[in-house]
Amino acid sequence: MKRETLATLPNLISLSRLGLAAAFVVLKGTNARLLVIAAAGATDFLDGYLARRGGSASKWGALIDPIADRFFVFAAVCALLFDDMIGTWQYAILISRDFMTAIGFLTARVIPWLRSVRFKSRMSGKVVTVFQLATLVLVFVMPDLVNPALWFVGIASLYSIGDYTLALWHARSRA
Repeated sequence: MKRETLATLPNLISLSRLGLAAAFVVLKGTNARLLVIAAAGATDFLDGYLARRGGSASKWGALIDPIADRFFVFAAVCALLFDDMIGTWQYAILISRDFMTAIGFLTARVIPWLRSVRFKSRMSGKVVTVFQLATLVLVFVMPDLVNPALWFVGIASLYSIGDYTLALWHARSRA
């Protein structure tokens, strides 16, 4: 049985988002934070692209990538809340999908007949991440558009939560 290594280029790129999350929290300037958001978005695209193109997609990568995404968004949204750049209800909408996904993942690990189900990324989740990152950019460049953007985040989040729940349910029946 072949052991997968954590130290692949796509996995290291995914892990870089943890450092980018810390940078976002520490940095206070608009341009610096916009650059960090752009870097996080670029690494999110690049890690998956390289893994698929290079045939190095792995279980590690499938686990690290969404965790790094959630960690970056959570850290950035918390920093914006603490810096009074967004309100509590805006914070709640921005992390709603991530919160529900975490609950779903933990639930699936606790329930014996769901433990064998393998989580896979879905397009609905990728769409929410893009909307979240775009909304983070809007906080800095067009604050008046943040609330309308949150409608997209909220609707896409609800759809994604349902999509992942159905995918888990269907995967359960095949496991």
